[in-house]
Parts: sequence; C-alpha cells; structure tokens
Amino acid sequence: MPQTVLLAEDDRAIRHALERALTLEGYEVTAVADGVEALAHAHRVQPDVLVLDVMMPGIDGLQVCRVLRAGGDRTPILMLTALVETADRIAGLDAGADDYVVKPFDVEEVFARLRALLRRTSPVTAGGVSGGTAPDPGREPQISDRQIEAAGLRMDLQARRAWRGRRELELTRTEFELLELLARNAGIVLDHSTIYDRIWGYDFGPGSKNLAVYVGYLRRKLDEPGAPQLIHTVRGVGYVLRED
Repeated sequence: MPQTVLLAEDDRAIRHALERALTLEGYEVTAVADGVEALAHAHRVQPDVLVLDVMMPGIDGLQVCRVLRAGGDRTPILMLTALVETADRIAGLDAGADDYVVKPFDVEEVFARLRALLRRTSPVTAGGVSGGTAPDPGREPQISDRQIEAAGLRMDLQARRAWRGRRELELTRTEFELLELLARNAGIVLDHSTIYDRIWGYDFGPGSKNLAVYVGYLRRKLDEPGAPQLIHTVRGVGYVLRED
C-alpha cells in the first residue's frame, strides 16, 4: 500500500505543485490549506508522515506540532519554512518537528528527507542487520504501539519516558530514539550505517564519532554499579542491546 502524506500549506501554488510531485512519487496525499484542517485530518486518519508549512494563518505549523506531540502523536513531521535563522529551526525542533526544508526547496530534497523519516519508523529488516544472529526467542522484546520492554528496560513511546528497573532515565530526544531503535531490535547487532540512517537520516562516514558519542551518553545513563551492561560494542560492526 502507498504511504500516506498529510500536506498542510497555505500557498495554493506550492500546495498543488507539491501534492502533484508527491503523488507522482507514489505517495497517497491529502493536501489542506491551514493548521485547523491539518489537526482535524490527523486526528481522524493518522497519516504515515506530515509535511507542515511553518507560516500558516490561524494555527501555524509549530502549533500543529505542539498539539499533536502533547496528545502523544509520534507521526514523523517535516516542516517547510522560509525562516533560515538557527533560532527559527530550533523552535521547530523544540515544538516536536523531526526535520525541516527551507524554501525555496528542491523537491528531490523533500523526497529524500521523507524517505529518511519513514525509514526511522519502520522495522529493521534482515538486510539492515549485521552478523546474522537472531535474538534469543525466550528474551525477545515485548513491543506494542505504546511501549517496549527489553533487557530490563521499559519505554513509554507516547510519553517518551524510559526506565531501567524502577529508575527513570532522563534522555534527550536523540538518546531516546537511539535507545528505542536498539530496544526494538534487542539481541540483534545493528551496524553503524543502519543506525546512522535510522536516527540521523544519513551516514556521516567512517571518520564520524557522532554515534560513539551518543552511545557513550546512553551508557552513562543506563549503567548501574553491579548491574550488567546493556549496550555492547561489536568491534568493526556496530552495537547490540542485551542484558548479560
């Protein structure tokens, strides 16, 4: 089935052009002209991804983000913005957006960013896993739409909260997403390129220390004296979450 896109853009010409381009790319598109319509449609039929213009009359794109996130909606959101200042981009990310494209944009960039967002929320397939080792069937993660339980961890996906045992973890947005990816695939070795692709949308290359830095942050928050380490390094390959 085609993936569904909810597009909210008040500029009629941009809305129609982007709707046509996305449809030709194979998406099923619902296009609306303002934030009120966007919220109504998102609550009625949850799309796979939202594309929101920041500057819309009435309820703007940032407000749409805040309302959806406050209600526990974790649908990926791509913002379209004419604002290029760093503070404006930070405001969008803080409101709950996952990524942004600055106007005027190349439609191919929109396609690429949508593909990256959708990959982050889809299950990892065998082709994206290194080592070929299946998890222990008796210790597979317990996953539902709302929470994940794996290796002594519990994650509330809607509230974006996580615990090891009874201790709640204070995680940043990126740390939470990285831990969620590892927990969903507990016992399976995920290679560096798969993790980069799912969390950041692209691979920074073999010289990047970005992933190692975030794994270090997570380990410091997860590890407890006398308790087993949860995130293990598979040298030359990637990382795996397991309790041993």
